Amino acid sequence: TPPTPLAPPPGGPVVVKPPPGEGEEARATSIVRVLLRRYGVVFRRLLDNEPRTLPWWQLVRALRRMEARGDVRGGRFVTGVSGEQFALPEAVGLLRRIRRKAPSGRPVPVSAADPLNLTGILAPGPRIAKSTRSRVVYRDGVPVAAHEGGAFVRLGEYDDAVANQIERAARIGSLPPALRSYMGRKRRAAAAGRTNT
Repeated sequence: TPPTPLAPPPGGPVVVKPPPGEGEEARATSIVRVLLRRYGVVFRRLLDNEPRTLPWWQLVRALRRMEARGDVRGGRFVTGVSGEQFALPEAVGLLRRIRRKAPSGRPVPVSAADPLNLTGILAPGPRIAKSTRSRVVYRDGVPVAAHEGGAFVRLGEYDDAVANQIERAARIGSLPPALRSYMGRKRRAAAAGRTNT
């Protein structure tokens, strides 16, 4: 019987229920499969984003067994990260395509509760707390800004020409057009209320 991954909340820890009667090896393999599906590439520093998991040495043993079977590839996939790295074969192809693609410069807001929030782990700068009320804005794969605790936080360098676009993405996120106009009215009303008091 294959292990049963329990669906974690967005950005939540990996929760895996191993099949009855199987031990740590099966649990490590189950956790590794969930991490690979979530990130595509797994390495030691990534576990800082997953607080409730097995120690790295147990996961590496499972990853090495999977590599020997041809289920994953070992290598250097993420620059600036030392130690062993393992990736799904399809993730390797995606990484190559992304590397060849020209940068778009478009800001992409992501909920801070999303597992993609790797600020302070992979990217330099402060950690942005995992909260559904906070957002991190990426530009060409690099975190450049965040909206945390009602405040705008600049995380990276960018031109003043795109500053308004990035700040708006951090504050509003990716809302449908109908909600964007509503949020704009709500924010203007709140600002007017603050200036009148």
